[in-house]
Amino acid sequence: MIKQLKRQLGHDVHPMVQFVKYGVIGGLATGISVVVTFYLGWKVLPCLTEGDWLVQKLGLAVVPPEESIRWLRAAYCSGIGFVISNVVCYILNRLFVFQPGRHHVVVEFTLFFGVSGLSWLFGTSMQSGLIKYYGMQTSGAIAINILCALFINFAMRKFVIFKG
Repeated sequence: MIKQLKRQLGHDVHPMVQFVKYGVIGGLATGISVVVTFYLGWKVLPCLTEGDWLVQKLGLAVVPPEESIRWLRAAYCSGIGFVISNVVCYILNRLFVFQPGRHHVVVEFTLFFGVSGLSWLFGTSMQSGLIKYYGMQTSGAIAINILCALFINFAMRKFVIFKG
């Protein structure tokens, strides 16, 4: 049983197992990003409103932000969450999902962050636009940001950054 588990956690597995591991690690990294982003948006750079579904679901008391800067604060919070979660994601993907070695570790890390950064910029631009121009609640806009990043990141990491 332990031998089988060690094999499944290694790099030499079926692509479906690899995708499942990627999904679990991505879920963990996304969870870290969401917790950091929402905590900062609640306590440090207020960007959550009383009408936000997460605020209502958790019964949080919020300081309503000025609507004109809510989108910018949400982007800052999302950026900090991105950096923290991306470091965790890189380490775990390198250990358990993708075969390192296509590039030197510094190049690999730079590419990993670069790809993630581009998908973050794309998703956060969409998130900010949905908040600023359409008045979307912060939680919904962040969810759309996360979905964009998922698809872009997997393809680029599998086929460009790592050996597969």
